[in-house]
Amino acid sequence: MSPTILVIDDEPPIRKLLRMGLSTQGYAILEAGNAAAALEALARERVDLVILDLGLPDMRGHDLLRAVRAAHPGLPVVVLSSRDDEGGKVEALDLGADDYVTKPFGMAELLARLRAALRHQLAAQGERPVFRVDGLAVDLVRRVVRVDGTEVRLTPREYDFLRVLVLHAGKVLTHAQLMNAVSVSSDPQYLRVYMRQLRQKLEADPERPRILLTETGVGYRLRAPDDEPGPQPEPKERGP
Repeated sequence: MSPTILVIDDEPPIRKLLRMGLSTQGYAILEAGNAAAALEALARERVDLVILDLGLPDMRGHDLLRAVRAAHPGLPVVVLSSRDDEGGKVEALDLGADDYVTKPFGMAELLARLRAALRHQLAAQGERPVFRVDGLAVDLVRRVVRVDGTEVRLTPREYDFLRVLVLHAGKVLTHAQLMNAVSVSSDPQYLRVYMRQLRQKLEADPERPRILLTETGVGYRLRAPDDEPGPQPEPKERGP
């Protein structure tokens, strides 16, 4: 059965663009132009993923996200919005959004983010024994990490951070989410140090990472297996 995606956006041209682009990839599409219609659709239909625009006419998008997450804890939600402020991104991700894509967007990138969100939903039902992407292999059962077949020694804290990222591969995790998951200092600089150390050990070129990607001012994302971006120049990071 094809995955069903609920598109929540008050702009008919955007809904049409998404309907045409996603239906050609085999997705079934439901549409809602406001929060009330979205909640009705979620109560009535089987939905596998939500694309949510934050600029709705009848409810603040973040409030709708909170309601969706409370009623459907495991339902993947990808936020699609013209708002590009870091505070709005962080709030959406902290409320449980799986990813955040800013308008205007490329359909290829959006499709990759949707695949990652759907895959994360399946993986959340149980830990995958081995995660693989771009030469990196992480055995979650044996706690063994290899790069191009060679075992890499990580400190316990480095492994803890990597494990959290693996379990949420393809999903943007905010600084706060990562630090809370590993129960470390709330100082973002502490997190940056560990991400830098992980890149030194896992990336072929730590200055142009392909696996451990930075979402500037927001957090980090571990590349999902079928997400194939080019090398990402390491930006000058700012505080959240």
